[in-house]
Amino acid sequence: MTRKLALLGSTLCIVLSAGGACADDLPVRKAGLWEMKLITTGSPMPEMTMQHCTDETVDKEMNNNVSPMAKQICSKQDIKKTATGYVSDSECSVAGVSTTSHAEITGDFNSAYTVKTSSHAKGGVAGAAGRDSTMTLQAKWLGACKPEQKPGDIVMPGGFKMNVRDMDKLKALLPK
Repeated sequence: MTRKLALLGSTLCIVLSAGGACADDLPVRKAGLWEMKLITTGSPMPEMTMQHCTDETVDKEMNNNVSPMAKQICSKQDIKKTATGYVSDSECSVAGVSTTSHAEITGDFNSAYTVKTSSHAKGGVAGAAGRDSTMTLQAKWLGACKPEQKPGDIVMPGGFKMNVRDMDKLKALLPK
């Protein structure tokens, strides 16, 4: 269970960082409703699709608010612009699980982008030998947010809804 919570915490950080949460260098996404499909291999996390309603203000707030949280769990978090997009390298630790990740971000922050991440986790249930996994986040802009949504809302599988502006709730999801 701790391993799954640690993976959920890491997954949320990756999802949010893809939207501009963990680096000043990433462009702000186009305002509106984004569908984000997460596909993993080598991980107990199931494939999931979520929707995120955002605007320029929320993406900038995510950068300012989530970055300090990421700094608490990540000893390294570098993002560099490349000829085809961006690359990110990070070293993070959540609930006794240390994860080293490399991500390649390609696409257009106005219509669709992809984040391909490979990671190696050590500790927790993974044990000393560690576990390798890959994760692909496919994001596409769907249009305007739905009338009942406000910027920052994320709708997870099963209808669970949270707003990234409620960072204390997000921090509570991360195991100590």
